[in-house]
Amino acid sequence: MAKTQYVYFFGNGKAEGNASMKVYLGGKGANLAEMTNLGIPVPPGFTIGTLVCDEFYKNNKNYPAGLDKEVEENLRKLEEATGKKLGDPKDPLLVSVRSGAAVSMPGMMDTVLNLGLNEKTVAGLIELTGNDRFAWDAYRRFIQMYGDVVMEVPHHDFEEALESVKSKKKVELDTQLDAEDLKKVVDLYKKIYKKHTKKDFPSDPMEQLWGSINAVFGSWNNPRANKYREINGIKGLLGTAVNVQAMVFGNFGDDSGTGVCFTRDPSTGKNVFYGEYLINAQGEDVVAGIRTPEPIATLKKINSAMYDELVAMRERLEKHYSDMQDMEFTIQQGKLYILQTRNGKRTGMAALKIAVDMVDEKMISKEEAIKRVAPSQIDQLLHPMIDPKTKKDLEVIAVGLNASPGAACGQIVFEADEAEKWHSEGKKVLLVRRETSPEDIGGMHVSQGILTSTGGMTSHAAVVARGMGTPCVAGCKDVVISGKVATIQGKKYKQGDWLTIDGSTGSVYKGNVPLIQPGITGDFKKFLTWADEIRMSAVRDNINEKGFGIRTNADLPTDAKIAREFGAEGIGLCRTEHMFFDEGKLDIFQEMIVAEDVETRKQVLKKLLVLQKKDFKGIFKAMDGLPVTIRLLDPPLHEFVPKTKADIKALSEKTGVPVKKLQEKIESLHELNPMLGHRGCRLGVTYPEVYDMQVEAIISAAAEAAKSGTKVFPEIMIPLVGTYKELAMLRENAEKVIEGVLSKAKTKVSYKIGTMIEIPRAAITADEVAKYADFFSFGTNDLTQMTFGYSRDDAGVFLPEYISQGVLEEDPFQVLDQEGVGQLVKIGVERGRSTKENLKVGICGEHGGEPKSVEFCFNIGMNYVSCSPFRVPIARLAAAQAVLKARK
Repeated sequence: MAKTQYVYFFGNGKAEGNASMKVYLGGKGANLAEMTNLGIPVPPGFTIGTLVCDEFYKNNKNYPAGLDKEVEENLRKLEEATGKKLGDPKDPLLVSVRSGAAVSMPGMMDTVLNLGLNEKTVAGLIELTGNDRFAWDAYRRFIQMYGDVVMEVPHHDFEEALESVKSKKKVELDTQLDAEDLKKVVDLYKKIYKKHTKKDFPSDPMEQLWGSINAVFGSWNNPRANKYREINGIKGLLGTAVNVQAMVFGNFGDDSGTGVCFTRDPSTGKNVFYGEYLINAQGEDVVAGIRTPEPIATLKKINSAMYDELVAMRERLEKHYSDMQDMEFTIQQGKLYILQTRNGKRTGMAALKIAVDMVDEKMISKEEAIKRVAPSQIDQLLHPMIDPKTKKDLEVIAVGLNASPGAACGQIVFEADEAEKWHSEGKKVLLVRRETSPEDIGGMHVSQGILTSTGGMTSHAAVVARGMGTPCVAGCKDVVISGKVATIQGKKYKQGDWLTIDGSTGSVYKGNVPLIQPGITGDFKKFLTWADEIRMSAVRDNINEKGFGIRTNADLPTDAKIAREFGAEGIGLCRTEHMFFDEGKLDIFQEMIVAEDVETRKQVLKKLLVLQKKDFKGIFKAMDGLPVTIRLLDPPLHEFVPKTKADIKALSEKTGVPVKKLQEKIESLHELNPMLGHRGCRLGVTYPEVYDMQVEAIISAAAEAAKSGTKVFPEIMIPLVGTYKELAMLRENAEKVIEGVLSKAKTKVSYKIGTMIEIPRAAITADEVAKYADFFSFGTNDLTQMTFGYSRDDAGVFLPEYISQGVLEEDPFQVLDQEGVGQLVKIGVERGRSTKENLKVGICGEHGGEPKSVEFCFNIGMNYVSCSPFRVPIARLAAAQAVLKARK
């Protein structure tokens, strides 16, 4: 059996690794090896691989047998490559010890520089360089980093000591301290180190080296690294590698320096050389903001030859990796060294532009461009964004759930009716509530954004906000609401004060922050056209013979228009109940609910019929030539009735029904578990006149729209079916109504009647249900709720804990649970098509716009997914990426 190699050397133009070994060498180690093989000037060193980190944690923080010998062997190689020796008092080798996982996690793990210094090697360094200031500066930096990183000595204690020396000398900058000053700093640092550790600062370079290696492996599970992985969904890595590399120094003097640069602008994606540098400094000075760096372009004025060499390196590395690079460099006494290169982090705007430009420049293919841009980056471009130029200077005052993307600013109001009033006066409002309810829809509709202190990702506020394309931060516990005051971190914000939210990140900011408005034009339009070409190729390539469309969830003509502009190919879910909350309709609907008999109810429904027909006609017109799936009434009736005494009294005056009788009726509608109660098709069975009215409105609107030249394809969806008998009964009722309408209109309309599969029993008996359905649409919000037994309105209390403790990988209301809920969906599709081979099948829960869920739906042969208007472009990209994966 071959011995496992744990340590890999790089130097003098040859390396034992390469760029393809990121899993085992980490991104940094793999790229250092790759650059070495390319002949790029990289200081030599060795990488202790990620397998060591994996075994370190599996074996109770013990290293694999033989690692110490491998490290010593590679250290000897490094000494030979540099002609220096670790701990040599005359010509000491100094090294850096850095982390580097397979996925870049900038700043999350630990680094130690200048390792190998002690009193003797400092003297040797002074003798060798003739620069005593440089040597003492390097030593004080090493003590501080080693103390902070390895021994957890408080960083601020070192900073206070440094400030005290600067204060006594009456200078502001570190660079204004001379060698004698820095010797005093070293002395103070050693005392601080001993005070906290009860030990002298180690002088043995091997002790320093292993202490630093231990610290870097230990940092893999530090809180900030764990949080970063959690936020960015980074899973399944072996751990971090450790890179031990010969030091080069940017703080040798004015002919030395250090910097970070990007081969293109990481904020905008423009093809310009972008970055910063500092003369006479080490790398952490740039990152830590100790001194203000200079733009990279100014280096040309100071040293044009060095600038030209750096530009040549920029072009070479970008061409080699075919991607925008983030490079770290050091200039030591006029010689350039590249310390690191990696694919640079970038904004959504930059990711899109770089991908499109690189196709135009013939660096990458369209397919590669589609793979390069993450759907989450597309999300950033679809909503108003906080201007990246100002974002870095803003203070986040609270963080909640990123429930609906986009940024919004407004004057805060605490009641929905106040929001409508202020909006009518021309004010921009931000609705701040503990949680919203269906009655708040008017205020939500006119608000720039919504901020709630409770609720989860599928709470009312979150779902409705996403449907409207309104930015929303939900479940923000830092916001404590009392009356018309919100307290955040002890500061009170009253009605009329300005706040800004970023629904893409969940952040809350004080004041009115500048925003950038979105639009699908130019590069964005071109990119999504490529995505559609690839998505459409699925049928041609026999990957998904049913084709794969992208529809939208839209309840109003305005929503439908936006969705169509974003590329929607139809409406997969139009929720009729949302129309009832419009001005003029809610009163009539409440009147219908409290009606004492069927005839009275029918008379009231005639008034609603006219208004519903107008809504449907507007939607058919907006979606001319495309299918529109309209769900009949779904929520329980208690959601629509008045709650306050004043509202009940007003309804009494309007209807003539005594207040007492109204209260009794309202109380009779109360249910202990309304989500499993009298709702959906159950309302259609017990109150058939309600569904009859809606069907009549849909087909009448379709007939009138068709006569005026609009191409209509209505699809009537009956919700919450649990047994085929419910669907059979309601389909028969609907067909009678449709026949009557079309006979009277003397016209023909092509229509479909189908059902929403959202109850596990319906999925399991889908072969029976399909006999009465022209299509299935999976409502995975409710299907998830009923399969897990979680209330989606209350699960936010425990789901974060479930995810952090590994009970669940992800929130099942955000990402479709493929092992459980997904299997029910798959069973439903297969059994439904066993009855009707060409049964049209889609999904209309919020999962329809989530990339992993979109891929699952594509793979099981669905015809389409449907999602909120602002998620349509995300679904278009996710579907194209699913096709590319399937081609493999």
